[in-house]
Amino acid sequence: MNMPQSPTLTGLVLAGGKSRRMGRDKALLEFHGKPQALVAAEMLRPHVDEVYLSCRPDQYADDAFSGLPRLTDPAEGMGPMGGMLAAFLHKPDAAWLVLACDLPLLTPETLDTLLRGREPGLAMTAFVSAFDGLPEPLCTIYEPAALPFLEAARDSGHLCPRKILIRNPEQVKLLKLPEGNPLDNINAPEDLERNGLSI
Repeated sequence: MNMPQSPTLTGLVLAGGKSRRMGRDKALLEFHGKPQALVAAEMLRPHVDEVYLSCRPDQYADDAFSGLPRLTDPAEGMGPMGGMLAAFLHKPDAAWLVLACDLPLLTPETLDTLLRGREPGLAMTAFVSAFDGLPEPLCTIYEPAALPFLEAARDSGHLCPRKILIRNPEQVKLLKLPEGNPLDNINAPEDLERNGLSI
């Protein structure tokens, strides 16, 4: 008997934040010799059919990421949820591997662990935070079945992706992170020093 085929996996780099705490666009920071959003896209590319950049309509008029197709948030002020909903609006039958742009410590091994642990029969596959034991929503696979949960959260005014994972545990496969701190995000200048990074 043939097993059902998993939905096509598409990549989404979330870069639409205003980077207020950092004081400059986090997607453009260079930790590895090129803008961090491009680094994230290149890490995703071997595992997905396409990679999209999620951004605000006013971002990147200078074509900093000209080779990367873009999806703009459907409304201002929705945070990561806006980018994820835009992705599903664009390709509702795809599964989306969603990655924040501010994860310079992310390793290929971390993505490999996520992909090996993917459970297409559930709505989401995510890591458990090494710090607080809660699901990490911004290095996560969202299957097509995740869309109703995103829409319900939006309609009720709850725009935190982590809460979607927390409130629907029966629809989430949780994985243990590899060693180290690959999902430490860089939100503010003090995070650079804490993680031994410089720009």
